[in-house]
Amino acid sequence: MEFKKSPDGGWGWVIVLVSFFTQFLCYGSPLAVGVLYIEWLDTFGEGKGKTAWVGSLASGVGLLARLGCGLLYTATVTITCQYFDSHRGLALGLISTGSSVGLFIYAALQRLLIEFYGLDGCLLIVGALALNILACGSLMRPLQSSDCPLPEKTALESVPDRYSIYSEKEKDLEENTNILGKSHGAEETCKGTLASGGRKQESLLHKNPTTVAHAKEAETYKKKVAEQTYFCKQLAKRKWQVYKNYCGETVALFKNKVFSALFIAIFLFDIGGFPPSLLMEDVARSSNVKEEELIMPLISIIGIMTAVGKLLLGILADFKWINTLYLYVATLIVMGLALCAIPFAESYVTLAILSGILGFLTGNWSIFPYVTTKTVGIEKLAHAYGILMFFAGLGNSLGPPIVGWFYDWTQTYDTAFYFSGCCVLLGGFVLLLAALPSWDTCNKLLPRPAPATFLYKVPSNV
Repeated sequence: MEFKKSPDGGWGWVIVLVSFFTQFLCYGSPLAVGVLYIEWLDTFGEGKGKTAWVGSLASGVGLLARLGCGLLYTATVTITCQYFDSHRGLALGLISTGSSVGLFIYAALQRLLIEFYGLDGCLLIVGALALNILACGSLMRPLQSSDCPLPEKTALESVPDRYSIYSEKEKDLEENTNILGKSHGAEETCKGTLASGGRKQESLLHKNPTTVAHAKEAETYKKKVAEQTYFCKQLAKRKWQVYKNYCGETVALFKNKVFSALFIAIFLFDIGGFPPSLLMEDVARSSNVKEEELIMPLISIIGIMTAVGKLLLGILADFKWINTLYLYVATLIVMGLALCAIPFAESYVTLAILSGILGFLTGNWSIFPYVTTKTVGIEKLAHAYGILMFFAGLGNSLGPPIVGWFYDWTQTYDTAFYFSGCCVLLGGFVLLLAALPSWDTCNKLLPRPAPATFLYKVPSNV
């Protein structure tokens, strides 16, 4: 299905605004879960690995919240990509800063709410604030296809005629009616035999007007049941075809090696890249950093720099001379190195610098939809992005508990962050190897001429 040409403005800026606030309300608290993580450790007294499961499942309000956040994120990114083309990088950068601004504000807000209302009261107020997402969603208008308006809902009675691809309706209805007739006849015979014990009573019943009316009602009932049976068969065939097409499209996506590498990279990135936002406050406490030295919470530094990174990287993605895929790979490799450097940090200043670097590089979320669109096309973006976000959420949930378990086993975060850094580095190099031949279009645009096309005339000496 082809969409109308992207307006690159107009109502698209309203989409950007409401998408910004959607991500602000949806992801502000989950990304600032590091503040709650300290409270959970003190409240429940469990190990860091076990407690990290709570934070990784969307700030402790349940797995349904993680599902809702995933649906909202995919919706905001997809509709923004539909409304923007030449300014797509800027638009994606603007909406994705919503989660970073939310991280910065919610980090301070949740501390105040815990101080005044306790942990339970804090979570209730955060959940109430999230209800404002409904108002944002009411302003999102999907871009219609270029060839036809949005389809209307089809009445149940007209569905069988619409989907009768083959001329099977009369045949199926006749078969279903015959089956029902046979069963109904057998039932009537049994009833007549038990009631009268002979054929005289049956002949009298045929002459009775009430019996005739009952027979007509039974015939009408049989036809309705036959039609409903046919409808169920056609609906099952259609649903099976839809699932078959979906599986075929999914297989076709994974045949694209750049998409397969993106799949691996985003999974490894979320395993290794998400734990700092959850555990950085506890890392500072484990490094014996005094509270009076904490000029600004490390989680707030990550939030500010993530917003800056999303905006700047989104602007860079709009430049024609910048290969967005290579830019994304560069952020993964540098981020992996920064994660491996965290064990060497022994002061608040060093941790703050590393938090700023990690926050800025985490801003590559703003160009990830751009890269996905360039890889699979705008028509397949929703399908491809949904798959990638599912496994990104899976990595997001697995990363913090794995890092916490490393700490429980070794009583230090060193091994944990080495593991995180190696995961991100591996994802970056896998994507780089897959991208090198696939994004090189020079050979396609400028084919080398065949040597046989050059003719030379050699003068003869004879």
